[in-house]
Order: sequence, then C-alpha cells, then structure tokens
Amino acid sequence: MSEHSKWLPEPASDPGWETAEAKAVASAFDPRNLPASFYQNPYPTYQALLEHDPVHRCPDGSWFLTRHADLHRIYRDTATFSSDKKIEFKPKFGDTPLFEHHTTSLVFNDPPLHTRVRKRIVGALSPRAIAHMESGLIALVEDLLDTIGEKGDADLIDDFASAIPIEIIGNLLGVPHAERGPLRGWSLAILGALEPVLTPQQEQRGNDAVTDFVAYLKGLVADRRARPGDPSTDVLTRLIDDEGKAGNLSEAELLQNCIFILNAGHETTTNLIGNGLYALMTFPDQRRRLIDSPQLIDTAVEEFLRFESSNQLGNRRTLTETTFGNETLPAGSLITLCIGAANRDPAQFPDPDRLDIARTPNKHLAFAGGPHLCAGLSLARLEGRVAISRFLERFPDYGLIGEPVRGGRVRFRGFQSLPVRVK
Repeated sequence: MSEHSKWLPEPASDPGWETAEAKAVASAFDPRNLPASFYQNPYPTYQALLEHDPVHRCPDGSWFLTRHADLHRIYRDTATFSSDKKIEFKPKFGDTPLFEHHTTSLVFNDPPLHTRVRKRIVGALSPRAIAHMESGLIALVEDLLDTIGEKGDADLIDDFASAIPIEIIGNLLGVPHAERGPLRGWSLAILGALEPVLTPQQEQRGNDAVTDFVAYLKGLVADRRARPGDPSTDVLTRLIDDEGKAGNLSEAELLQNCIFILNAGHETTTNLIGNGLYALMTFPDQRRRLIDSPQLIDTAVEEFLRFESSNQLGNRRTLTETTFGNETLPAGSLITLCIGAANRDPAQFPDPDRLDIARTPNKHLAFAGGPHLCAGLSLARLEGRVAISRFLERFPDYGLIGEPVRGGRVRFRGFQSLPVRVK
C-alpha cells in the first residue's frame, strides 16, 4: 500500500456488500437524508440502485433514476419531460433572487424560450471565439504551472483547477482582471442553493450572490453598450449586439444568463480538472499510460468526465403519464436524473468502476444530451485537455501530501482542497 493510498476512494464494487444489504440500501435511499459517507463515495449506493431499484420512489414522492438508457431517453423527449423549474422552485425559493435566476437561465427552461436563449449563447460561443482563446489558455496554464513549480507544494483546486475557468470566462465576458475576485464565491453560493436540502445560511448566501452579481453585471453591460468589444471574440458584446431585434434576450435574460455562463463553465471545468488529476493518482497505471502516450488526452478527458462526472444530478418533471419498466409515473412527477450512476451503468460501460483513458466507445452523459446538450462542451474539453496534459507533462510524479477535502455537495462532485507535492 502506498503512503497516500488511505486517501483514495474505496472501489465501488465492494465485495463485502451482500445482496440483501444492497437491496436494503437501495430501498431506503433518500437524497434528502444522506449519510456522511455518501458525500465521500456515492458509487456503492448508485451501484445498489442500478442493480435493485433503478426507478426508485423517494420518501417525498419524487423519483430517482439511475440507468443510462432511461436518462438518454429523457434528455431527448422534451414533450414528456420538462426542464422548467418554476413549479418545483417556487415553494423552495419563493419570490427571491435565486428563484428569478434559476427560472430564467438556459438550463432550467423548455422550448421555445430555451431554444431562443440557447441559440444566442451558442452563437456567442462560436468555434472562432473558442479557437481564439487557446493561445491565452496555454499561456495561463503555463504561468500557473511556473508558480506551482517554484513553490513545490500546491492545492490543485485553489492554485490550478479553479483559476483556469475563472480567467477564461472572465475573458469571454470581458470582466476586468481587477474585478474578478468575487466571481468564484458568487458561483459557488448560487449553485450550492441547488442542493436537495438547504440551510437558511446557504439560501441567504445564494440570494446575496445573485443580487450582488446582477448589480455588477448591470454596470458591465452598460459599459459594453457604450464601448462594444469585438463581437467575434467578446461574448457579452455578441449577446447585446442585436439588441432590439426579434429573438434577442430581454434585460433580465441577458443578466441571468451571463451568470449562468459563469456558473456552468466554472464549476464543471474546475471539477473536471481536479477530478481528472485525482483519478490519475488513484490509477497509477493509467497515469503512466498517459505519460507514455500523450496523444490519448482526448479520450482521457472523456473518461474523466464519465468516471467522476462534474455534475452528478439533473431534474425533470413529467408532463404526461409515462412508464419506466414496471413503474408508472403520473403527470407532474418530479424526477432526479442521476448522471453519476448512469455513467457507471454496466449495461453501457464494461467494467465501469475502472478508469480506462482509451475507453471507446464512451457515450457518457456528463454533458447531458438532446436539446439540453451543454452549450459550452467544446470549451470545457479544451480547458481539460490543455490543463491536464500540461500539468502531467510538467509534473509527472505529483502526489498527495494530505487529506483531500471533498466539496460536500451531492449535485456537483469535486474537491474543495487537493494538496499535492510536485517535486
């Protein structure tokens, strides 16, 4: 056993789990009442649900689905499964900034509003705009690696993984460098409010973050209207460029979806980079394989996305009665889509608990699917490829020097802290 192996997760396929125990765990599963061990390693529980109760009725009457095939079906059927969260979020948030944000942003809406907003955002995140960012991304990563190399020790989250998307999205929106300090905190507070259970303090932090972020963006938008940037590379300029034309975003839609762009790009990319570098420590044979064959970085990034999905959960509401296997879900049912479980479904992925950086095919659902396929997936992949490959090239023998601290959330899987020594 290596010096740091005690910090690595237990295999999801725990031979000590007898069938009766797994059935009991699946039957009693409640996403609103989870043990502390679940936050460290949810995969044994997901495995139990996949095997014994893949269409699970939760104590609050909602449904928790884990099979890859079921999630794949839901993502593509917007006529049956709604992403609109107004009914679900009204009792949770009331008339608050969090309610306005989460019911206006791209991800929590249905066509035609979703189609109109997505068209604007995807148009702003054009291939040209993303390609334009690559040289700056490489320079940013190399600067971060220089600093880490000088120190010798680093926190992979604070010193590396979280710094990259904040700078990239700050550049996309044209946020001055001196004003980027609050962005990460705002993002964590707003997304943290999506957890199944909230404390009053978490809810207050989320509402304060939306209020402060909107106030900041109003000034940024006003400045950009007065002094537009290059619409081919400046996303904010592109979003407001056609102001007044049919199909353009309203003021509220513009502001809330600028917040969405930061939130979606920051959290998922931070987790992709951190989870990927951690997984390579967990599977040293795959680390050596990637060092020896750096051309595998494309498939490696896809495998990191599958193996430890940054976004573990999604939600839908049934618009009509529908059936999964032997279970009939009435219209109006709330469904949680467990992406983390679906990406470990043995019916789709052979040996799903093993990291295989050359896995093909790899039809993971880390970016969702159908009309709600992640609008920023090309940018996330680019950031993951550049960050992980260059870190590994510079510091092939990095290793843990303390206990990693998980993020402590169910919906998003990543680390708060990941201390390493690079030389």
